[in-house]
Amino acid sequence: MTAIKKTDLLIAGVGGQGTLLTGKIIAAAAQEEGYDVKTSETHGMAQRGGSVVIHVRIADRVCAPLVPKGEADFLLAFEKLEALRFLPWLSPEGMVVVNCQEIKPLPVLIGVSTYPEGVAGRLRARSRRVIPVDAAQMEPVRRHPRTANVLLLGILARQLGLPQESWRRAISRSLPPHHHRINQEAFDAGWSFQPARQ
Repeated sequence: MTAIKKTDLLIAGVGGQGTLLTGKIIAAAAQEEGYDVKTSETHGMAQRGGSVVIHVRIADRVCAPLVPKGEADFLLAFEKLEALRFLPWLSPEGMVVVNCQEIKPLPVLIGVSTYPEGVAGRLRARSRRVIPVDAAQMEPVRRHPRTANVLLLGILARQLGLPQESWRRAISRSLPPHHHRINQEAFDAGWSFQPARQ
């Protein structure tokens, strides 16, 4: 078993972005290394683009599935507004991996609200460790847009201290065989991603 400290993380996105699948892969990779894992999900109208958040807690022994506010070590957000929405869960030393994509929620689309400006600045005001990613412009997401979540997972995975092979096996166990290759490519692209210096 690879030795890692207790790790709490949140995965935030909207319905259709693969948030649930990403939580499943993280849990499988940690269990592959012998850790206890607890997950919990909350979602609104997930099938229609509603907010979805997954709590994942990894340790030698985990007693409760929900990450307390202010204690998440990592926030993986597939959309900028969702990163902002769940920022209160991040610890002062926590890291944010955020996709630069904007998906306007219903109140914005019907004109009763506006999409917030300056999201990146607000994230950096809370955390000195923010990795913004324009996943849509990266290979293989440009060829297979639905692999964006796995590419972003690859970026996060480098920070978690679990072996790359455990992640590969977790992806294979969590997806149908005909999706293995493209998702392994996306994960590898994320794993090798070099963030710009801030």
